[in-house]
Amino acid sequence: MAHSFDLIVIGSGMGSLTASALLAKLGTKIAILEQNYLPGGCTSSYWRKGFTFESGATTLVGLDRQMPLEYVLAQTGIQLDVRKLPLPMQVHLKNGKIINRYQFLDQWIAEAERVFGKKGQAEFWRKCYSISQFVWDTSIKQRNFPPANFSDLMDAVKNATLSQVVNARYSLVRTSDFIKKHGLHENVDFMEFIDEQLLITAQNTQQEVNLLFGATALCYTNYNNYYVDGGLINLVTPFIDYIKKLDGELHLRTEVQQIEKTESGYLVKTNKGVFQSKMILSGIPINNLLKIYPPAISKYQSKIMDSPKLNSAFQMGIGFKSNKDFDSIHHQIHLRKPLAGVGAKSIFLSLSHPEDTTRSDVPGMKVASISTHVPNPQNNIIDTKIAENAVINILEDSGFLAKEDIVYQHSSSPKSWEKWTGRAFGFVGGYPQYFSIKPWQMIESRVDGQGMYQCGDTSYPGQGIPGTTLSGIIAVEKMMKDNRIMNNLK
Repeated sequence: MAHSFDLIVIGSGMGSLTASALLAKLGTKIAILEQNYLPGGCTSSYWRKGFTFESGATTLVGLDRQMPLEYVLAQTGIQLDVRKLPLPMQVHLKNGKIINRYQFLDQWIAEAERVFGKKGQAEFWRKCYSISQFVWDTSIKQRNFPPANFSDLMDAVKNATLSQVVNARYSLVRTSDFIKKHGLHENVDFMEFIDEQLLITAQNTQQEVNLLFGATALCYTNYNNYYVDGGLINLVTPFIDYIKKLDGELHLRTEVQQIEKTESGYLVKTNKGVFQSKMILSGIPINNLLKIYPPAISKYQSKIMDSPKLNSAFQMGIGFKSNKDFDSIHHQIHLRKPLAGVGAKSIFLSLSHPEDTTRSDVPGMKVASISTHVPNPQNNIIDTKIAENAVINILEDSGFLAKEDIVYQHSSSPKSWEKWTGRAFGFVGGYPQYFSIKPWQMIESRVDGQGMYQCGDTSYPGQGIPGTTLSGIIAVEKMMKDNRIMNNLK
């Protein structure tokens, strides 16, 4: 006999958990189905050989006023135990200079001028920051975006402001053209800096990222950045606890194999049996959803991105002995030559917080998470041994660790990511930004117009914890607007 619910949620990433928490508050009977043995998807942590490693994301933003995570916490009362980072990131350039990515704008502009010269920096960064503020403020106010029908469009118009009309034009401007406008395109160090920074948050470079998303991506260090003791699993757990408290269910190691539409709703067939629901919210990539729900293929045929347009990651986790203090726990290191075995031009390093004693069962240990982009993951074979040795040499040369102090190390290739997350090709970070795809053309929440919705990093607005959280908020807004939840609960 099938287990029956109001809503089945597929996957337990931040988009899914956001929507589940907001809907559980309304009294919706929810079951979250997660194929892994831990919740959180690419925002989680796991224990191995005495250390807690992050399973994907390592940076946490989105708690400032009018930002998505702050909105959800205010709506639900969920509380997070976080540490604010005084210096969000340091960037190590190929020429040996180190850039401090200060949060406060004036301080950051002075730092950018110190490293790149004064020409154009202040005007460029002030405008980028202004655009980023507009994006976050508008995103929460326009919760029916992107519009998919006349009603959505009318709501967008009703909620529109002069600022939205004026700033929307930046979606039609390439970030590279904006850089050229400020006379910065001949500054080689600056151009490389911008491209590698955009890869972290937009999954693409300045030629492809429109200014609306590009400015927001470049300014994420100008907002409060946080660290969660014990790893990002402790961002996920309060959401799970809240949902369970409201009679929601989490089913781990439950892989969805097929979804069938019925007269009364949906049948969800899994390796643990059959679930029945009136509605479905998919938090998995659209590539994966189409394999288990083929009726949606016709709608998304032109919007699906395959491996050549996607990125996976080569990632390392290292547990090591260290008494050294660092000015920041997040570092991007630009490489003098492409990373051996991978070909990337930079690596991203996140260290455990010096005051967090929960990441290892032995005192005096630090945990390092290292990642870098792997384009076209289906067709890109990584030599993990060569890559591991190259990364360790870079970290040693940069003064982060000594080889003899390493206690444990392991690495993950795109194939490992595919096995861990279940995501097609092992791609991570969502759909990259492409200039040919405008924000209103991105994949929206409604899948079949009958009761299936989606969220996550392949739907609008895309990447990162703030992006996926916003996708969950928008999915709930459109469910409520379609009157399905409230009508089904009467």
